[in-house]
Amino acid sequence: MIATIILLSPLAAAPAFAQETPVPGSQAEAYWDKNEFKASQDALKKEHGGGTNYMILADRFEYQSGEGSPALLLEGQGWWGTDENRLWIKSEIDYDLDAGSFEETELQALWSRPVARYFDLQAGVRHDFEPGPSRTYAVAGIQGLAPYWFEVDGAVFLSEEGDLSARFEAEYEFLLTQRLVLQPRTELNFAAEDVPELETGAGLSTAELGLRLRYEFDRQFAPYVGVNWQASTGETAGFVRARGGDTETLSFVTGIRLWF
Repeated sequence: MIATIILLSPLAAAPAFAQETPVPGSQAEAYWDKNEFKASQDALKKEHGGGTNYMILADRFEYQSGEGSPALLLEGQGWWGTDENRLWIKSEIDYDLDAGSFEETELQALWSRPVARYFDLQAGVRHDFEPGPSRTYAVAGIQGLAPYWFEVDGAVFLSEEGDLSARFEAEYEFLLTQRLVLQPRTELNFAAEDVPELETGAGLSTAELGLRLRYEFDRQFAPYVGVNWQASTGETAGFVRARGGDTETLSFVTGIRLWF
């Protein structure tokens, strides 16, 4: 009986050298060549989130007609990179059809990195070609998906002249059906001080509200119709009135949303 207990005891059965043998980080490392194993691990990471991807989105490509001058608007963004590090390009172009000139042309180049499950921290540069005088800004912001599925994008801008401003955008998608989507959207712009040469006043300078109804023939191709309201406020409205412009405009819009 004593002999049987000794044979069945794990401590007695374990070889004397077992405690001195190093345990590898992975059992596969004990059978595969070190370099081949690393190559297979790198390939696995690339196929499961570590690869390089891209996306291009024309969120608003539309014709605006109403109280103000008819205009063509293109607002788009795109990114290239991995899940951890991405290059974001954002652009907004507003072309006045009556005047035959660009009212607004903006381009941003940003580095983006996730700081939470649904939010990315972004930093980079922005250059405004129009309205003149053209200026370059340093940019710091955050973009992501807030609770209850609100898409938000906020940023602060510091120009080469020392002007500080900020922008906040938010939108939401109501799925009326699997293909019919109602999208409210808002954009608020703020300035820390008056910038007369850009017709910008301190505080809330401009506000924009829009409502668009789109039909997704394909998830990547969706025509839409809607309305868009824009207003200049405070000192900004005073600058606009001084040159004979409209401080508020309500426009009917029609356009296409594309991504690939």
